[in-house]
Amino acid sequence: MNDTTDKPGLHKHSTTTLVIAALGVVFGDIGTSPIYTLKECFSPHSPHHVAATHANLLGVVSLVLWALIVLVCIKYLVFILRADNKGEGGVLSLMALASHGMSEALKRRAVIVLLGLFGAALLFGDGIITPAISVLSAIEGLKDGGLLGSPPVDAAAALLWDDQREWLIMGITMVILIALFSVQFLGTARMGRFFGPITGLWFVSLAALGVSHLIKGPEILAAFNPLHGWHFLTTGGHKSFVILGSVFLAVTGGEALYADMGHFGAGPIRRGWFSLVLPALALNYLGQGAMLMQQPDLAHAPFFQMAPSWATLPLVLLATAATVIASQALITGTYSLTLSAVQLGYLPRLSIRHTSEHARGQIYIPLVNWLLMLACLALVLAFRNSTNLAAAYGVAVTMTMLITTFLFYFAARHLWRWSLLKTLPLCLLFAAIEIAFLSANLVKFFDGGWFPLVVGVIIFTLMTTWATGRRLVRASMEKSSLSQEMLCDSLKRSPPISVPGTAIFMSSTSGRAPIALLHSLKHYRAIHERVIFMTLITEDEPWVPPSRRVEVERLAEGFWRVTGRFGFMQKPDVPRLLRQCSNQDLEVSAEKATFFLGREIIVPSPKPGMVRWREHLFAFASKLAQQPATYFQIPVGRVIELGQQVEI
Repeated sequence: MNDTTDKPGLHKHSTTTLVIAALGVVFGDIGTSPIYTLKECFSPHSPHHVAATHANLLGVVSLVLWALIVLVCIKYLVFILRADNKGEGGVLSLMALASHGMSEALKRRAVIVLLGLFGAALLFGDGIITPAISVLSAIEGLKDGGLLGSPPVDAAAALLWDDQREWLIMGITMVILIALFSVQFLGTARMGRFFGPITGLWFVSLAALGVSHLIKGPEILAAFNPLHGWHFLTTGGHKSFVILGSVFLAVTGGEALYADMGHFGAGPIRRGWFSLVLPALALNYLGQGAMLMQQPDLAHAPFFQMAPSWATLPLVLLATAATVIASQALITGTYSLTLSAVQLGYLPRLSIRHTSEHARGQIYIPLVNWLLMLACLALVLAFRNSTNLAAAYGVAVTMTMLITTFLFYFAARHLWRWSLLKTLPLCLLFAAIEIAFLSANLVKFFDGGWFPLVVGVIIFTLMTTWATGRRLVRASMEKSSLSQEMLCDSLKRSPPISVPGTAIFMSSTSGRAPIALLHSLKHYRAIHERVIFMTLITEDEPWVPPSRRVEVERLAEGFWRVTGRFGFMQKPDVPRLLRQCSNQDLEVSAEKATFFLGREIIVPSPKPGMVRWREHLFAFASKLAQQPATYFQIPVGRVIELGQQVEI
């Protein structure tokens, strides 16, 4: 297989190609928000809504527009995209930047790492909700657009008819979700080229629908005046504040602009946003507002009511395609987030398959895929419609955005040396807006907002437990090991039987003699004529270039130390690493060497470390971890595993 770790792929294409490709990946989530945002603000079926009066429409649309301007245009496009971690973005990359250069002992660094991990954990919850609410809201267009007919006159029959429609919509949604997750193993390399044009057509349609109603009610343009939004918030009481939770739906997906920066670069993302996405979104929200000013009775489904009757079905089909694409982007984003967490040592090694030999980021993680699918299907069955799901949406994203603001502050202050006068007011502005949105979303906590928080807490607990457990395992093993130099001196004084060949001992701690070697000497009383100690290190940067990938050091006659370095977006490839050793006078073939791997059997104990339930969780997660030979791409037939029990 060709190497996929040296950042080939999309950056080689022209800016126009990158802009088109970014439309289908970066903007898919935020681009489908017009389907349900104003619906949740004004629909009588929404538990938190306001009447579609002239003043309320101006106020809510103004809040939507200025949320897009301040949080997306200014925060993400102007400032956050500057936090470029060797070409990569996302909360884990920003965490690495914010903690860069800080001492390991500093409590501030620990807080930064915990914030970054919790932000990443919350994004897993977002990855579950987005496919469910996006596809469900699109399929509901069949009902909202009148394509499923009119209800019977009899009240009892109408209630049964409505229930049957709901089950039909749920069934179609679940079939689409099952199909979407079932083809993930094919990868998105081939499908990706079609994503951009389809999403481009979607944004053009959004703009066209908006303009068709805007020309009939241009008075909605007054919503660009932020005073209308301020007046709505300050005079509407508690209900106006709660509606912020629905307004925030307009900017969900904004985090993807930063998370997907590594795939396309900051320039194409900015160009795509300002040239097409933002104008299309603004025109559509304005068009929905203009239509509701003239026909407030359409507030139950303003988006699909914008289209003429003949265009309803094509619009539903296009909306479904757009939401599937948005879901695909969240699914692949979850894969990338999982890969980063695994490489940084916060999740156990999972089976990760590269689905493209040329495009980086094209990976498939079976366990994550099927867990996501089951969770999405469970959400559809539990919440039944997009209005109920909207209550669960927003909490995770607002918390992640707030965490991003905090991490950006530390990165700006300690890495870029921005002055306090420059950094603090900017971050306080963003934080104040995000705290207001978060507070409004927390009002919906018992209506479903608890779900992403529960998912986030579970994932956060798993990540911190895994990281702490691995640290305790290393500490336990280091107590019974000695340095590689001391081992070489000892073997030189009392040499064991030498057998031909090359033995490669994988060591998790650089400079320490692997436990597998000590066990091998104890049992076989022999050693190979050439011994290589290999340690693989994951750096706090996404990509390590080939020039810094491998370091070779000769310890003694017949003993070598090899250190491989990978970024947290790269999957280790030991055979390729060994081929690079030839540049430093060490010729070794992975197909002819024998690899010795230590395998720890975790035994919970009363020793100080973690509480017992976390020790059992760590032991269970260890059993789920992929075999090291497979994960490091070592030829399976060349591997010998030596196990030992480790008490933590």
